[in-house]
Amino acid sequence: MHPTTSRRAHKRRSAHAAAQLAFTSATLIAAGAASAQTAAAPADEPTRVVVTGLRASLESALNKKREDNGIVDVIKAEDMGKFPDTNLAESLQRVPGVTINRDAGEGRNITVRGLGQDFTRVRINGIEGLATTGGTDSSGGANRSRGFDFNVFASELFSSLTVRKSSSADVDEGSLGATVDLTTMRPFDLKGFNATITAKGKYNDLSEKTDPRVAFLLSNTFMDRKVGVLLSGAYSKRRVLEEGFSTVRWDNGPSAGGWCAPMGVANNPANSTATTCGPAAQGVARLPFSQGAVDAYNAASAAGNYTPRIPRYGRLTHDQDRLGLTGSVQWRPMRGSLLTFDMLYSKLEASRAEDYLEAISFSRSASQGGKPQTSVVEAQYAANGALQYGVFNGVDIRAESRYDELTTTFTQPTLTWEQDLAEGWRLNAKVGRAKSKFRNPVQTTTTLDALNVNGYTMDFRNNDRLPVIGYPFDPAQAGGPLTIVGVPQVASGTQPSSVPNTTPSEIRIRPQGTTNTTDVADVNVAWDALPDRLSLKMGASAKKYKFDSYEFRRVNQGDTIFAPPAGTSVASLTSTLTGFGGGMNLPAGTPTSWAMPNLAAIAQAYDIYCNCIKSGPAGGPGDFTLSSIENPNARGNNRSVTEEDKGVYLMGDFNTELGGIPIRGNVGVRYVRTDLSSTGYVAANNGTAVTVDHRYSDTLPAFNVAATLRPDFVVRFGAAKVMTRPQLNDLSPGGTIATTGSLAITSGNPNLKPFRAKTFDSSFEWYFARNAFLGLGLFQKNIDTYIQSLRTDVRFRDTGLPQSLLPTNFTGDEVFSVTAPVNTDGGKLRGFEINYQQPFTFLPGIGKNFGTLLNYTYVKSTMEYIISPTANTTITDDLLNLSPKSWNATFYYDDGRFSARLSTSQRDAYLTRVPGQNNNDVEGRNKSMNVDLSLSYKVNDKLELTLEGVNLTDEENDQFTSRQRNSVVVNHVTGREFLLGLRYKF
Repeated sequence: MHPTTSRRAHKRRSAHAAAQLAFTSATLIAAGAASAQTAAAPADEPTRVVVTGLRASLESALNKKREDNGIVDVIKAEDMGKFPDTNLAESLQRVPGVTINRDAGEGRNITVRGLGQDFTRVRINGIEGLATTGGTDSSGGANRSRGFDFNVFASELFSSLTVRKSSSADVDEGSLGATVDLTTMRPFDLKGFNATITAKGKYNDLSEKTDPRVAFLLSNTFMDRKVGVLLSGAYSKRRVLEEGFSTVRWDNGPSAGGWCAPMGVANNPANSTATTCGPAAQGVARLPFSQGAVDAYNAASAAGNYTPRIPRYGRLTHDQDRLGLTGSVQWRPMRGSLLTFDMLYSKLEASRAEDYLEAISFSRSASQGGKPQTSVVEAQYAANGALQYGVFNGVDIRAESRYDELTTTFTQPTLTWEQDLAEGWRLNAKVGRAKSKFRNPVQTTTTLDALNVNGYTMDFRNNDRLPVIGYPFDPAQAGGPLTIVGVPQVASGTQPSSVPNTTPSEIRIRPQGTTNTTDVADVNVAWDALPDRLSLKMGASAKKYKFDSYEFRRVNQGDTIFAPPAGTSVASLTSTLTGFGGGMNLPAGTPTSWAMPNLAAIAQAYDIYCNCIKSGPAGGPGDFTLSSIENPNARGNNRSVTEEDKGVYLMGDFNTELGGIPIRGNVGVRYVRTDLSSTGYVAANNGTAVTVDHRYSDTLPAFNVAATLRPDFVVRFGAAKVMTRPQLNDLSPGGTIATTGSLAITSGNPNLKPFRAKTFDSSFEWYFARNAFLGLGLFQKNIDTYIQSLRTDVRFRDTGLPQSLLPTNFTGDEVFSVTAPVNTDGGKLRGFEINYQQPFTFLPGIGKNFGTLLNYTYVKSTMEYIISPTANTTITDDLLNLSPKSWNATFYYDDGRFSARLSTSQRDAYLTRVPGQNNNDVEGRNKSMNVDLSLSYKVNDKLELTLEGVNLTDEENDQFTSRQRNSVVVNHVTGREFLLGLRYKF
């Protein structure tokens, strides 16, 4: 086998390892089952069936699904602090129609029935919240959207997850996909005194680190169960390496100014008779005329041929600490009255180091020393336009290191009052605040550079995911070609911030943060108008949501630096990365070590965190001051949104018979008014704040009915009008205004209307045996309004921007070309789900302890994405984040003492951006499949031993651009994880 077929070899190796582990698991299952059979009660004693463990949680969840009037799916913890997965998102992916995306190998966000994270609402103990954190740029970066980051929380803190796929009037608006309810444990859920502790050690086979994961629960009830107190907590550390190849994006031939042409070939902008590309002092020798040089140049310059912008191998080092605490106090002051106070606290602290060895010339303009200085010595492209092999001269090589410190602190107090008012009358009132505070106080990038390197090669011929990258020097050589390329410091006159046609080394400093705060109060009253037949419900709610985002960057936008200060050397400011790619079967010739910047030494030598001008004028390369709204590169992330939502609803729950068939359900309507205030900054006077107010309202009817055609067969139907508020980044009124030449505005649009849709859901459910279920779900969503970025001609006074932003001689009637997000027509989304669950109790012997859960989802929805509104150019493709097919399979064994579970989840490729960047049609992620294993053995009623395996096939994070080429953007792995632990109940 050729060594460069690493991805296929890696997959075979991963599959082989998973198969071995599965075989071992099967052996353990058999051994445990045999042991359990040996320990069974004598045949002459009466047998009492008591369902415990995994099967008990499945039965409880299925009963909740069956009893609900709507269409829901439920996941229950099988015992205190024992959720079925180590991550909430990874548990949710077991639900039909739910898929997840991952960051650093851990589930982060969910998509429900093809609708991404922005279309799903999350409630914790009945209060809507939004938890956000920061991830790698390839996984979405800092979360400034409405999507919920599930990796903020430890799964041990929760007792159940409910995914509400159909809508009802008593559930708050805001979701096109689903409403997810997370519930923590409460003392009245338990009996008497309870104490549990769990301790695990987690080993990652790529980082070769072992980390702790611990959790506890204490609970008791007093005064004849009139008072209850519960406290739970969880702590985990996670150290992970993420390694692989990436390109950032792919660019076509004419972009970024084209290539350096051979002598004698017409070239723009350089003179074809010149001997160098760029000024002689920094230029690269032009290739002499030859047919081969001309052919290579023409191939690379063809509009249909694409080359990676920043081809690079890299390692990301993740170090994460997650602490979570819950507290709950319940009090029954009198009969028919219950007060519950819940408190949830979570803190996620992390650091991330990203180290890359890369070529940057292919993404740079001539003034930056980029592509127009690069000569194509040899180039081979596939028929679809993807680079197969290339040799290049005049390439700038860079060792780039980025370091982040990140913290998310989430708090949510909630007070709930449940009261029987009179015969048949009930009150439920709730008030709470969910606050998520994300801070990224350190985001610093430093670089070493080697300029104008000849003989750089890229070879994708044997592997389109892990190419052979060739450097004509040893990148690990300390003080070698990779060095600090500083801007020369002048003794007098104007200090330049860069050097033309040269790429100096950089120090980028970009601290940032986001705060989301949601205050909620609602009150609901129910009246049993006809006991057991008709219940009327009414309620009112008020919610205030506040989003604040900020970012700072260096005043010097070039982020360049001087040569090393006196008393230092390049060697003293560098270190070496070693041992790269140990678990990837890299192609032969790939560097496994390279020199990289030493951030600590550079920070000290240049005093980069002083926030001051070290030397030279403001804006010069010695300026380490930070700015926010004054800096065009940071201005867009300084913005805020405040929404005040007031809603009322009226709903009836009914339970009757029609033709002898039991019928139950609900019908109601919800009215909500949204008052929005959005603030952003436009590029005037170094950043002028603009605040725009907007109001809209929605009337949202909803209907759900469930008919029990037979005792074991239920048919459901639901219909509703639903809405999701616009993405936060689209609501900012900030941007740029051009009042000379062509009148133009580029901004967000605070006057956007929400996404609106009509939904239709049906479910056919056959409960053919105890804890057994076969279901078919059909759904359709008619999306009436969507949001896309368009260019339109609008009078200034109709934009909502203040007149003060215009010159004094403007009246406001001037027509501007406005590029902004606008409401457009949507489309239809259709699909079906098949769900099968069964314990194999019909099998003889130990076979009755086995069981399975299987589900399959198909979703179809295409959108017409507008590329150029003036040219009427569109792309018709899938809805963003939609995987047409996804499935889950879980096989388990549970005899009450020994339990084993092997789970697999797969989702099809999906799109993340349409149109793609740099003239590509789309960007997205390729198909993925994850395999997990869980084993547990109860030594006695108090002690349980556990073994878990996560990501057993070491699945790649495989991102692409272009439907036709499927060119690699990211191909990273994070290794397998194994957790060995114990759980003790006092």
